[in-house]
Parts: sequence; C-alpha cells; structure tokens
Amino acid sequence: MKLRKSRQAKRGRIEIIPMIDVMFFLLATFMLASLSMQNLHSLAVNLPQGHAAPMQSKTPVTLTITPDSHIFLDKTAVTLDTLATTLKPLLRGPDSSVIVAADSAAPNGVTVQAMLRARQAGAQKFLIAVKHVD
Repeated sequence: MKLRKSRQAKRGRIEIIPMIDVMFFLLATFMLASLSMQNLHSLAVNLPQGHAAPMQSKTPVTLTITPDSHIFLDKTAVTLDTLATTLKPLLRGPDSSVIVAADSAAPNGVTVQAMLRARQAGAQKFLIAVKHVD
C-alpha cells in the first residue's frame, strides 16, 4: 500500500503584473525627477516658437528680456549700462555661451543691444531659447 503525501509540494510562481506596475511607477518617477532637474536660471517669458537642436553647453548664463524691456542675468536685474560688468565674472572660459531668452513681445532693439553688450563682456556664443513646436 502506497501512502500519499498529505501535502503536495507547490512550485513558486512569480507574478508579473505587480512587477510591471512597480516598473511603470519607477519610470514615471524618474521622468518627473529628470524634468525638475532642468534649470535655465531664467524668468518665465513667452518664448517664440520654432525648431531647435538640444543645448550642448554645460552651464550657460541666461540673458532674459521681458516684454517691458527689463533685462535679467540669471534672475538678477541689470540695465544695458551694467550688463557687461555684471556678465563678465559669470562667463566661464573663452568658449562661454549665453542663452538669450527674449519674450516674443520684447523690442528687438533692446534684445540686439543686450546681445552686443554681452559680446563686449566676452560672450562668444549665443543660444536663442525657443518654445519647441511639434
């Protein structure tokens, strides 16, 4: 007579659905964290629309021009007269670049004058910030 085991050995199962839920949560968390890490050091302005390649510069200085012709360097208010002296210590090396974040309603004359003053301070490259359209 053969006795059966009262308890049969069950093989363990790995449930895949909870693992997918956890991976999706981690993906969403890392995506939101990476978006919050983007730092332009500028004020919120209505940028013009256009297509642009991603920025390659490491830590550029941001030159912001508002619709009412106020000028800011990394959220610090400056005038056209003080722009060059304020910008010179912020530039890092001979190959330094400046991001120009001018509002689409900002006067072109003020934008050009600010870029000329930045050139006098030693800025070599200018990156124009645009709102990306698909």
